[in-house]
Amino acid sequence: MAPRRRMDAPPPLPPQGMDDAAWVDVIQKMDEVYSQLVTDEIELEKKNAELEQSQQFIFSVLSAMSDVLVVCDAQGLIEETNAALCELVGRTDQQLRGTSLYDLLADDGSVAAARSVMANRSPTRRGESIELNLRGAGGEAVPVDANCTPRFAASQRRVGTVLVARPTAEIRRAYEELRTAHEALKRTQQQLLHSEKMASLGRLVAGVAHELNNPISFVLGNVHALGRYSDRLRDYLQAAHEGRDAEELQAMRTRLRVDHILDDLPSLLEGTLEGAQRTADIVNGLKRFSAIDPETRQDIDLNEVVDRAVLWVTKGAPSSLTLHWQPRAPCWVHGNAGQLQQVVMNLLQNALDATSELPGQAPELRIEIVNSDEHVHLRVADNGPGISTAHLSHIFEPFFTTKPVGKGTGLGLSISYGIVERHGGVLRAQNLAAGGAQFEVTLRRLAAPAA
Repeated sequence: MAPRRRMDAPPPLPPQGMDDAAWVDVIQKMDEVYSQLVTDEIELEKKNAELEQSQQFIFSVLSAMSDVLVVCDAQGLIEETNAALCELVGRTDQQLRGTSLYDLLADDGSVAAARSVMANRSPTRRGESIELNLRGAGGEAVPVDANCTPRFAASQRRVGTVLVARPTAEIRRAYEELRTAHEALKRTQQQLLHSEKMASLGRLVAGVAHELNNPISFVLGNVHALGRYSDRLRDYLQAAHEGRDAEELQAMRTRLRVDHILDDLPSLLEGTLEGAQRTADIVNGLKRFSAIDPETRQDIDLNEVVDRAVLWVTKGAPSSLTLHWQPRAPCWVHGNAGQLQQVVMNLLQNALDATSELPGQAPELRIEIVNSDEHVHLRVADNGPGISTAHLSHIFEPFFTTKPVGKGTGLGLSISYGIVERHGGVLRAQNLAAGGAQFEVTLRRLAAPAA
């Protein structure tokens, strides 16, 4: 670059034969060229700084990558690597550059797989996944899951390949951790379901106790009567074995009312068996409801599920309850009967709790099942105060409840929502125009049960 003259220096004399105007024009052009050179130099320095910054950024990204990176040309010669590859194979970046990718592979099968990918003349831009064995720093084979993506020039000609790989051991470890976490989540979810079921059962204890008291009292009364009858029959049979005369035996038969006993015994035994069977049915029902449900699913009639839920909930319901429910034609769905029963019981119990908020008003529940072409709609409505607008979007959240402390966990609707969702259905809530709230369970309908 020509040295710039000092501004305070006297201008050079024009050459002989050149007038002053032409010489001034030459000086101005020289100043313009010099100014442009200075501007270009500043811009070049700026571009160099940006280029250096970009190179440092790319280098930091490559160094931070935990996956192995290899950039090759069309012949498979290494052009770029990262720190993860250098650490894995025990060689520096300078030692790897210009060497063949196939020298990093530990066996002939990996070499053949890599050559096949590199020789593909119509690769996809998404790349191709292959499994390779790299030769580690100690000479051992390190299995990796690699993705080979082609590099294209501006002319769309393939100029190389980018290989990004992750050791399979890390993938397996991550998968194992994910599987363990999933299993723990499933166990926690099952325990939460069982805990909420026990809470529902606790709310029904009073009604169940009353339901058990009736047949047990009936059986006890019949057993006492059988005891008295056995005493009379024993006295009569003892007299007969002693050989007493017919008149005495007849008088004793009349006094002990043996004929009445013989006539009453069949009905007495039948009633005792019926009471015992009712007690056994209630106990078995409690055992089935309290047991942890297996995840097995089958074709079930939703009417039967609602019937069982109604049976249990109404045991602890107030006597003033008016329930509108009439089973219709069989309505088949595929699912877990115990879990769906828990959903219906939760909805019924929630409706009963809502109706109790209006003192002086008799509770009224309405249950109906409506079939559409592909779905079943189970609706549970009440005559309670309805759901406030502020709570309507939160009622299915875990532990959300408007009940006072000690009156509910806030898990019933959340668990019900999860059960319905796992059955491929939807649980919705809305307020009715006539008052009260309605919950609707929508499940996929089966035309008929599987054979």
